[in-house]
Amino acid sequence: MALVFTTTLLSFLLLVSSFGYLANAKTHNHDFVVQQTNIKRLCKTHNSITVNGQFPGPTLEVNNGDTLVIHVVNKARYNVTIHWHGVRQITTGWADGPEFITQCPIRPGGSYTYRFTISGQEGTLWWHAHSSWLRATVYGAIVIHPKLGDSYPFPKPKRDSVIALGEWWDANPIDVIREATRTGAAPNVSDAYTINGQPGDLYNCSSKDTVIVPIDSGETNLIRVINAALNQQLFLTIANHKLTVVGADASYVKPFTTSVLMLGPGQTTDVLIKADQAPARYYIAARAYASAQGAPFDNTTTTAILEYKTATCTAAKCATSKPIMPPLPAYNDTATATAFTTSFRSPGKVMVPTEIDDSLFITAGLGINQCPPKTRARNCQGPNGTRFTASMNNVSFVLPSNFSLLQAHQQRVPGVFTTDFPAKPPVKFDYTGNVSQSLWQPSRGTKVYRLKYGARVQIVLQGTNIFTAENHPIHLHGYDFYILAEGFGNFNPKTDTAKFNLVDPPLRNTVSLPVKGWAVIRFVADNPGAWIMHCHLDVHIGWGLAMVFLVDNGIGPMQTLEKPPPDLPVC
Repeated sequence: MALVFTTTLLSFLLLVSSFGYLANAKTHNHDFVVQQTNIKRLCKTHNSITVNGQFPGPTLEVNNGDTLVIHVVNKARYNVTIHWHGVRQITTGWADGPEFITQCPIRPGGSYTYRFTISGQEGTLWWHAHSSWLRATVYGAIVIHPKLGDSYPFPKPKRDSVIALGEWWDANPIDVIREATRTGAAPNVSDAYTINGQPGDLYNCSSKDTVIVPIDSGETNLIRVINAALNQQLFLTIANHKLTVVGADASYVKPFTTSVLMLGPGQTTDVLIKADQAPARYYIAARAYASAQGAPFDNTTTTAILEYKTATCTAAKCATSKPIMPPLPAYNDTATATAFTTSFRSPGKVMVPTEIDDSLFITAGLGINQCPPKTRARNCQGPNGTRFTASMNNVSFVLPSNFSLLQAHQQRVPGVFTTDFPAKPPVKFDYTGNVSQSLWQPSRGTKVYRLKYGARVQIVLQGTNIFTAENHPIHLHGYDFYILAEGFGNFNPKTDTAKFNLVDPPLRNTVSLPVKGWAVIRFVADNPGAWIMHCHLDVHIGWGLAMVFLVDNGIGPMQTLEKPPPDLPVC
């Protein structure tokens, strides 16, 4: 009798505490107006696409457990969607946002309301357009504080700042990618990198708007770094200061100290910085990690200023006292990039899937399409009169155009996709060696890989040396995954499985696939829907470096995709 009473009391107390938690959770309503805005950078004004006239767009601040309702109105001249990068979207796949994957685009003059809950994530994520190259200017931060009443797993910082790294073209980015699509060549590289939308002191017409990050002697502050650049991995460092990494992709990590960060596009890193230097002004500087041998890249450096409050200066004095500049790694410093990416661990032991239901080996890299006879030379300006392409397992992904994949799946529309994405490359070859040109041209298709609800999945991601090898930031929508290991060369299951960290691997949503190397990830398919996995270098997405997982519903409403909202855009 006592046991029954105790169990009942415990259930009651758990119920009361969950109601208390739900009562504390808030719903945040926002209006996003996608519109054209005059923005002046590098001495020239451009009519850029923004949200609410802001560049970067609004920062969304929430607590773990809160719900966001964001009404997007498209007043621009292009189709648009918004993706909430890294948000798990448990059963709310219709709100994920990638164009023609989970929704049709919001047409000019149209609108759509995204509704989703932040569940079990704390730290920094971000949002961005997921349609053509609009995310060059359409992006912003998502700051996720602990649940009300909870605290950080480190002393509460005095201040909290966001550093969003971006890329700026002295042109309309949509024109840049349309020209490349027409010619088949690589698009022009950017003209500047930015910190919170500003290029900084080292560019023309930029000094007066350089971003200032305030700090005061003795403080320990939190800086949330986001790589929102379109096509470039970036190193970041702050003169004379060490950085303690405490989070990445809205998951806490075992703290480690470094003087340099490397983020691929899509990744976030939370760092603590201690104001333990002489009061002065110190540059925060970022520039390219360019791993593709011989490929052109933007070799400029963006800066902001870490300014001690006691070191503020008048305009006249500032003109003569330059901030202290940090050394930056060489552009091709793969050793520094690797030392950073392999330092991540979860704070403690985690439940990594050990029994595997679906084991995939996926190659990721560039390709070359031969132009058909009689094609105009102006449309074949890739290497030796070809067109660039890219693929996973030799399939160059093609977006549908009349339905989104999720709609086609839910409504059982035939002919939109096939479920035969290969679990391994059709041909085994020396992936990182001298690849025969007979393997350079992939097939095209809208192929998905189907997963049962609850399937335990392992993916070996293998970079290739087709045309050129480079580091690829691979992002999976709808999931976080454990990164078990990474390495160089071809993955060898006989020897490399011994390197797997099955104790405290980091939980991420975007993995840096090393240049001429491999990475292994695992996750449980516990979120029904259509989830794209793609390289987050936008030029590579357009070339087809992507695939989609179709995850079946489980049992009951908590394991079932919600019904599509009534205002879901139509194609």
